[in-house]
Amino acid sequence: MAKIHRQQPATRAFTPLILAVALQGVPLAGAGLALLPLPALAAAEGRDYRIPAGPLNAVLARFAATAGVQLVFDPAPLAGRSSPGLQGRYTLDQGFERLLRGSGYRWSERGAGIYALEGGSAEAALAMPETTIQASATGGGADVGYRRPVSTSTTRLGLTERQTPQAITTLTRDQVEDFRLQSIKEALRAAPSVTVEQTETDRTQFTSRGFDINSFQYDGMGMPFVSTTLVGDQDLAEYEQVDVLHGANGLMSGTGNPSAAVNFVRKRPTAEFQARLGASIGSWDNRRVDADVSGPLIETGKVRGRFIYAHDKGNSWLDRYGHEKNIAAGLVAFDLSEADTLTLGFSQHNSDANGSSWGNLPLADVDGNPLHYGRRSSSIGQDWTYWNLDTQRVFGEFTHDFGNGWRGTLTATGVTERQNADMYYIFGVNGDDATAFGDHSASKAHQLIGEARLSGPFQLFGRDHELTLGASYGRTHQKLREKILAEDGYYPTTLSGSLAGVPEPSLQYTDDIGHTQDFTDRQKSLFAGARFELVDDLHWIVGARMLSADASGLSYGADYYTRAHGEVTPYTGLVYDLSPQWSLYASWTKIFSPQYSFGLDGRLLDPLEGKSLEAGIKGGLFDDRLSLTAAVFKTEQRNVASTSVFAGSRYLYDTTDYQSHGLELQVSGEALPGLDLLAGYTYVRIDDADGERARKFVPSHSLRGLATYRLPGLPQAKVGARLRWQSGIENDNNSRIHQNAYALVDVLGSYDFDEHWSTQLNLNNLTDRKYLLSLYNNATSGNYGAPRNATLSVSYTF
Repeated sequence: MAKIHRQQPATRAFTPLILAVALQGVPLAGAGLALLPLPALAAAEGRDYRIPAGPLNAVLARFAATAGVQLVFDPAPLAGRSSPGLQGRYTLDQGFERLLRGSGYRWSERGAGIYALEGGSAEAALAMPETTIQASATGGGADVGYRRPVSTSTTRLGLTERQTPQAITTLTRDQVEDFRLQSIKEALRAAPSVTVEQTETDRTQFTSRGFDINSFQYDGMGMPFVSTTLVGDQDLAEYEQVDVLHGANGLMSGTGNPSAAVNFVRKRPTAEFQARLGASIGSWDNRRVDADVSGPLIETGKVRGRFIYAHDKGNSWLDRYGHEKNIAAGLVAFDLSEADTLTLGFSQHNSDANGSSWGNLPLADVDGNPLHYGRRSSSIGQDWTYWNLDTQRVFGEFTHDFGNGWRGTLTATGVTERQNADMYYIFGVNGDDATAFGDHSASKAHQLIGEARLSGPFQLFGRDHELTLGASYGRTHQKLREKILAEDGYYPTTLSGSLAGVPEPSLQYTDDIGHTQDFTDRQKSLFAGARFELVDDLHWIVGARMLSADASGLSYGADYYTRAHGEVTPYTGLVYDLSPQWSLYASWTKIFSPQYSFGLDGRLLDPLEGKSLEAGIKGGLFDDRLSLTAAVFKTEQRNVASTSVFAGSRYLYDTTDYQSHGLELQVSGEALPGLDLLAGYTYVRIDDADGERARKFVPSHSLRGLATYRLPGLPQAKVGARLRWQSGIENDNNSRIHQNAYALVDVLGSYDFDEHWSTQLNLNNLTDRKYLLSLYNNATSGNYGAPRNATLSVSYTF
């Protein structure tokens, strides 16, 4: 092998680190290591990489090892720097570009499969973007900007976005900060294909592809909502990114659902110190402060910690409505050995709201005639109504590297959630007369979720394949008691009085039959999935999840019950690589989800069943900095609970079947130097069993887009815009209650004073468009969305 001469920088001498690597791997040694000559792969040949996050030196070594090349560089300027790793299919040049982006270094070939790093300096190496964050070993990595790898906890099989035969949207921390998407509701309003149905001030439903999203996951683990509803205004301070896996997700989560799987990926402790402090003020006396501090806790870096805090308080465009959120989270990661890492975390999330309401403004009277309101601030929330939600989460994660690419993970999460509320609801409007219902409720829920997962490569018929095996368990126990005015709880009121404010009724009546809940949900599952490399460019993803679910207890005097054992949800998909930049895919999965409601015959409803088919194309442009996806989908769903009647102390439901089909287009990443964007168009149509259009509260056409541009002549300045457009919608039961097509435009401008200080101004609903927030399902009530508003923020980064 030709001798490689040492390079001498002007300021000091050093010993170059030479990495000689073969596909089977050669361990690192000091300078002077004897190296065997190794053949290099052609630089233009694409290859799949799964290199976890870690120190930049180690990540470069793993990359060179996998690529089968020799690499020489000075490690000193890069010491202490972390890398998000490399996940996906890259050529050699693309891999180098991704790993060295922002370092000030470039690579060059010296011949005979030997590569060297050139340029850069200690200052350049230490000036890598401060938004580069150490990702967890099970996380998705952390690229700068609007393009980040999907988390492996989302795809479950450790697949990259390109390798997954379904459409995926990733909302990054940069997008959250740029457009002030501080809550789950605001973030998902920016996600293509997701519709946020805010049917009340403090309860929200979400749909995708026309169907309800019935659960959220946190690092890949979660249990279904009660009544498919999210309660409160949950904050995103403790999460690094949000992944939305479009379509049926039976292999990825506990039950099959044709809508989407939404996964919140936690921030993790970093290998180097970083900190950010922020403060903002906005319309309606809104103000927020937050802090995020992370880094090593001991000199070796084998113990790392992260602390996150946020306080958010303010009023609203709605009369009498206000909120206060307090979030604190702490995480500690321990490197127990070279192969073992233990991460522990705790978070406290308090969300308190005043002026809350059950339902919203009545949109029709008893004869179905539309009701109109001149003021967008109109609300039936009262001075005495409130909804407080306190959530505590504790989690532990243990990972072990078995070597040869095999990795095991044990995860456990415990959640305690307390709710306390005084609520007010009106209906049956006839002229100015109406009927009211007041309610005080207090509830407590305990949840425990655990999972064990093992994954790694294996060889079969001379080819490399990958396998994932796992088991999960979830248990939720909920207790609730409510108090009302009298035995039936209803009393007369007026619409005008409700809008102006009414006194608090004496909410004292309760009993153990119709005003309590005490039930337990349990889910157990085994899952297995594999990715087979059938030929060089054709990959087969296949797997199944076997689910057992049962529930027992009482809910408002009625049995809360379900039972399903050994139900198998199969999943299969194909990905064909047309080139290193483009892939075709198709996937099919079964839908299965147990139900907890009872039919008109008094028997438990049969489980939701059906199937989902998706096909599309994924690709990358500009050295894979810009990702594009086009997908078509078709879904069938049976036994969907629809109309209901109240019998005794419980609701009984009729069922129907739905079919849906549609198209999704999405683009994300860096379209031009300095121009980052995420945009998507969705078309969906849902038909009932008779072939008639159903669920008309879901827009047939929607467009979501957000983009920022750093000015080339003034790189300290950045401008951005966000567009949300949807076609007209209407109430399923009353076509006279409708919302015309509308568009919302938000803009922003930010300026970096120096490497630490920056400020930003956000203007939302720039055109001051008046619109209704939702016409979800059979509801005949709704509130208006926020008028034009502004937020001014400042941040300091260490």
